[in-house]
Amino acid sequence: MTPTALNDPTGIITGTQRFSLHDGPGIRTMVFLKGCPLRCLWCHNPETQEKAPEILYDEKACVGCGACAAACPNGCHSMRDGKHAFDRSDCVRCGKCADVCPCALERCGKQVSVEDVMREIEADRDFYAGKGGMTLSGGEPFFQGNFAVALLKEAKKRGLSTAVETCGQTAPDVLLRALPYTDLFLYDIKETDPERHRALTGADQQLILDNLRLLNEKGACIVLRAPVIPGYNDRKENLKNVGALADSLACVRRVEILPYHRAGSVKYGKLGRISAEIAVPDAQTVRGYLQAVSSGTSKPVIRA
Repeated sequence: MTPTALNDPTGIITGTQRFSLHDGPGIRTMVFLKGCPLRCLWCHNPETQEKAPEILYDEKACVGCGACAAACPNGCHSMRDGKHAFDRSDCVRCGKCADVCPCALERCGKQVSVEDVMREIEADRDFYAGKGGMTLSGGEPFFQGNFAVALLKEAKKRGLSTAVETCGQTAPDVLLRALPYTDLFLYDIKETDPERHRALTGADQQLILDNLRLLNEKGACIVLRAPVIPGYNDRKENLKNVGALADSLACVRRVEILPYHRAGSVKYGKLGRISAEIAVPDAQTVRGYLQAVSSGTSKPVIRA
């Protein structure tokens, strides 16, 4: 997949989330942009991987009315023995089925302008209390480079705090364009071993590390974030290396551990996919994660 051209005046988002408390200082309004260059095996937001809109289907919510079958131009929906069947093989994601469905189908992804997004951000301004603001997430926000930079620039123009959750897999010039308008980079480190990183995410890690060092050289405010997934990247060696990486970069303020949770698992079924079977770590295990990272750094290590 190729990131969108930098002259794209609009963007595609899955939506916004209000009153977020763990994705930057204060109360944040999250904006979830579609599209990501990585394919992490544990992805919590699989509906944001593709830039194009997708159709979510909740089988349990289907009332069997058959409206979708009548609306679909490609015959992807059908009623068999009173039960609904959805064959995605010819689906072009036009959304006509979701437009007529009362409860089970949803079009995920809408094209919006900067002003569309800022209208929602401004509606929450009273809750920011001087600290909170807008956080871009995804997917990978910089996959839609021009749109992400335009959002950040407009937010700063309006005196709002800005933050970006990024995996760092983007063109360096996009980061440099975003830097003047970004108060905080929440920078993911998925895995420190190159081969494991490629196997777990589908991408080489060199660009990610180069971009992290570039932001550090330019004096960006950075928080390293380490999603820890049992059976995938929870090795003590990897966690200690995350700490050591933080220790080597002057602009990294702290490390945040993100233990695996199953909040996103239901989304796979709605997309017609199967989620990985991963155990949720208990409190004692998470404390071990924190200790392992702390053994490699003198900087603060917390659970996000």
